Amino acid sequence: MRIRPSTMDALTALAQTGVAVLLGREAVAQGWPPLDLAAYLLVGLVTVPVAVRTKAPVAVCLFTQLMWVVYITAGYWPVVTCFGPMLAVYTVAALCPVRTSAACAALMGAVWVYAGLLGNGPGGSMATVLAQAVVFPAVLWRFGLVARRSAELARQLRRERDERARRHVAEERARIARELHDIVAHHMSVISIQAGLAGYVFDSAPRTARTALSTIQETSAEALDELRRMLDLLRDTDREQPEGGAGSEAPGRDAPMPGLSRLAEMAERVSAAGVEVDLRITGDARALAPGVELCAYRVTQEALTNVLKHAPGARVTVALDYRPTHLSVTVTDDGAGGRPLQAKLARGSGNGLIGMRERAKLYGGTISTGPCSEGGYAVCLTLPTSARTVPPREDGRPG
Repeated sequence: MRIRPSTMDALTALAQTGVAVLLGREAVAQGWPPLDLAAYLLVGLVTVPVAVRTKAPVAVCLFTQLMWVVYITAGYWPVVTCFGPMLAVYTVAALCPVRTSAACAALMGAVWVYAGLLGNGPGGSMATVLAQAVVFPAVLWRFGLVARRSAELARQLRRERDERARRHVAEERARIARELHDIVAHHMSVISIQAGLAGYVFDSAPRTARTALSTIQETSAEALDELRRMLDLLRDTDREQPEGGAGSEAPGRDAPMPGLSRLAEMAERVSAAGVEVDLRITGDARALAPGVELCAYRVTQEALTNVLKHAPGARVTVALDYRPTHLSVTVTDDGAGGRPLQAKLARGSGNGLIGMRERAKLYGGTISTGPCSEGGYAVCLTLPTSARTVPPREDGRPG
């Protein structure tokens, strides 16, 4: 159970008052005058203000020091009320600037010496009183400074933690934005081209129109599945599975994220949209870490989407090369389709290219984009794969 600071200060003041009252009963045994009603009132004036020490540390320190001087001047045992000024000096050192706290500590030492000069010092000799007047305030001041620096360090750590949390939220939002961009841009580009084709040949070539409409249906269904899957991942808490079991789940919820095994489907879809895609796979094909496969899939998807949007009619080669320690994906178009692709990309927002670079950086890979010497445009992605691999499926395809 956490106790509020104000409640803790009040309890501390109450405890100090109780200790002072009990200690005052030993004054006669220690050779000091007994505490009367005036003495107990002064004890309360020295210890009770400690209850608001964190709200007004300097004022509380000065007031307790003053009441302590009055108590000492009246001839009572100084030890009875020394705890209040000590705690007040510590509080000032923990909460106030160094100069202010040093002045309050020096004031306490002066009061301690004053008690010794009156013959009421807590020690047996003046040398002992002087030593106590230096050591006690210095130790309290030092402890207060350590507490102040610890509190500042804790506040700094909280600020850094909050900043990291905000940065992680921003990065997650950027990742989500890239995912939405990849899903919507690619599928909507295919749907737009196929819809235009269906409308153009609706009367003259019904079979081609039906094929285009079928492609639209499949592409839109796939886009909805991917969007549903992403929204499921964004939920703060998982829904409890219905009693009907897995069969009662919404469609597409348990479907895996896109991977390299679906590149052939993407190539067929883009080819149907008017951009011929030649998919070439070399090396020892194997299942890779899901993040690596998703990165390669999304980069290829974005590159093909750029060709669909900016160079329709071009021919594209997608080369997937499995190496022992890395995976490389190269998407190259032949430069057909009118204006050079790089010039058209320069006119856009550049979010697609930025997304590609961020994805590659996230998984420790590199990416290069630019025109080819023989014409066309190329996107080359290299991703490390040695960090995590899994055995291939029984059918030999990547998982």
